[in-house]
Amino acid sequence: MHAFFALFLCLVTLSAPLWGQEAPTNVILIVVDDMRFDEWSGGGHPYLQTPNLDKLAEAGSNFTRAYHAVPLCSPNRASILTGQYPSRHGIVDNAARNQASLMLDLFPKYLQEAGYRTGHVGKWHMGNTAEPRPGFDYWLCLEGQGQTFDPILYEGTQRYQATGYITDILTEKALGFLEQNKEEPFFLYFAHKAIHPEVVQLDDGSSDLTTPKEFFPAPRHAGAYDTKTYGRSPSWSRTAKADDGKPVVQQAQRLRDAMLEANPELGNSMDIGVSESSIRRRAEMMLAVDESLGAIVAKLEALGIREQTAILFTSDNGYFFGEHGFSLERRMPYEESIKAPLIIHHPGVENPRHVVEGLAVSVDLAATVLDIAGLEPAPSVQGLSLIPLIQGAQTQIRPAVLVEYFSNENPFPWTAQLDYRVVVEPDYKYIKWLRFDQAELYQLSSDPYEQRNLIQDTRMQTTLTRLGKSLQQLQLKALGIYNTP
Repeated sequence: MHAFFALFLCLVTLSAPLWGQEAPTNVILIVVDDMRFDEWSGGGHPYLQTPNLDKLAEAGSNFTRAYHAVPLCSPNRASILTGQYPSRHGIVDNAARNQASLMLDLFPKYLQEAGYRTGHVGKWHMGNTAEPRPGFDYWLCLEGQGQTFDPILYEGTQRYQATGYITDILTEKALGFLEQNKEEPFFLYFAHKAIHPEVVQLDDGSSDLTTPKEFFPAPRHAGAYDTKTYGRSPSWSRTAKADDGKPVVQQAQRLRDAMLEANPELGNSMDIGVSESSIRRRAEMMLAVDESLGAIVAKLEALGIREQTAILFTSDNGYFFGEHGFSLERRMPYEESIKAPLIIHHPGVENPRHVVEGLAVSVDLAATVLDIAGLEPAPSVQGLSLIPLIQGAQTQIRPAVLVEYFSNENPFPWTAQLDYRVVVEPDYKYIKWLRFDQAELYQLSSDPYEQRNLIQDTRMQTTLTRLGKSLQQLQLKALGIYNTP
């Protein structure tokens, strides 16, 4: 009998994950497409109401200085899921690198190896194919950008047409994953199609610019904000021109204007200045996203696992509402584009810091999820865990963050040479245009709308020297060839 019990205990020990005595924490990572850092009521939107997102922030931590490693769909999604910069993982634009996306070192596989059930629900958009990627036990995916109504879905390798509104459909699939995996640790990557406009993107990254890029809210929300007006930023340009001090951008906008003059049909989709209608429809689309979050939290509570589940909520890039003369070109180096919404609720952290001002960047999400799961980050992960900031153990985990962008003439030919690197410190922001002998410097505390370029200010020489050195070191780190602090 004693031998039997000894054998039984041995088998249990060998089959159990190595998490110690505590049960592992489930993790849900939600990514909204094109959502600005301030496009929720708690983030400062003047009329959009997002009560569920507000509650998540109140219970958890709202990061006010989070940034995208690159403000563009495909490369930043790759950065989120690998913890690497585009310089390292190689997905540098929205071209369909289907094979490359199958070979990425995705962090969910490390959770999978540790005994987690892993699921993907939603938009992949690293390559336009919807075939399952490594590291996920459950796979529900859109092909390319997908459709807002009655979308084609790929569940595993099965292709079929669903019926209904995309946010609702994806939410039901996410809830099903939670139900099916409630008895074991799980990780769910939930990537919304909302609030991206309806568009078909070709494999070369281009789209038809003559077709209006429309925003479609759920029918139950259509018209909810018809009477609302968005308060414009001081950097908003009625004439769609950037402020003085931005010569590289002004040159690109002159090229854009010449193209629009020669091809007036392009103006149908550019939404120059971004209309009140577009801003309203985007806000109405966010209502379904907020309801989706509420449904997920309610499901976790009904399953009795809310306090065992961490939720991370962010986006893949921002969007311009006419600031600095931009609209659809949401890949430019200004705050509306590169700054990210980031809310993390980790039930394992008692008395979390509810407002986190420490610098964070999207490559940190991989390290953070692995930390929540009690796992060490893989050597390939370049980001840092954000848990010390949530705990209040540290106020900063780095002195500066890097943002990088590799230009492509598709879909906006006038941005074809606008490669840049950005260094953001707590107070200063430095933009280096790689193909031009031009740079920009802003003191964000006194100039949050980036209207006064200080690059020629002789009093800034010490600051510029420090930022230039920081840029060199951060770029080498992003490439993986410089690893000292």
